Amino acid sequence: MAEYVVEFGRDGGRVEADGRLDAAAFHRNHQAIWQALAPFLEGRRGDVVEVGSGTGQHVVEFAGRTPDITWWPSDLNEAHLRSIAAWSAHAQAGNVRAPLRIDLGDPLWCPQMRDGSGPGPLLAVFCANVVHIAPWPVAEGLIAGAARYLAPDGRLFLYGPFKQGGRHTAVSNAVFDTSLRSGNPEWGVRDVAELEQVATKAGLQLSDTIAMPANNLVLVFARI
Repeated sequence: MAEYVVEFGRDGGRVEADGRLDAAAFHRNHQAIWQALAPFLEGRRGDVVEVGSGTGQHVVEFAGRTPDITWWPSDLNEAHLRSIAAWSAHAQAGNVRAPLRIDLGDPLWCPQMRDGSGPGPLLAVFCANVVHIAPWPVAEGLIAGAARYLAPDGRLFLYGPFKQGGRHTAVSNAVFDTSLRSGNPEWGVRDVAELEQVATKAGLQLSDTIAMPANNLVLVFARI
């Protein structure tokens, strides 16, 4: 079972009486992330899984922009799962399903993905700020599961800081990476090439790399 460096609600963020947690990063990045997702998702129908939904703010925000898409949030942390459900109820988001308890260390993710009670073949998988704050097997499980469950024309979107060509894209990312690895040597900013290698073995290829504010990227993977 993977352990993550951030547990919202214990990081000084606001906690509402109904369990809603607030992530400062959401307020900074959700508009930019949506601009990266929108060309593929706008006007589409289907199921989208967000893995590592954290507070649940992203999934509720994006669900409001895509009324014909059914969103399936997920997390492993119990406080996060409560927050996701609370944000969905607060927003009265009819196209957001109850959060799944997905352990990305398991390439099969969770029983609901296989027993018919979860989504069908996925239009997309979205994951923000996870692979650098978890052990490497989490990245491997994330990609393996996406390759297993994506529809033939589906996409995997990964958002966060990444190295390119073995180098950090900014000094701030290098400092962040050092901080992560000092806390746990299994964490750290991942190199795009390493993720590509895992994806290729799973039957996915990097189809786009989108530059984002604050030295982040969105990596888009499609079937080979």
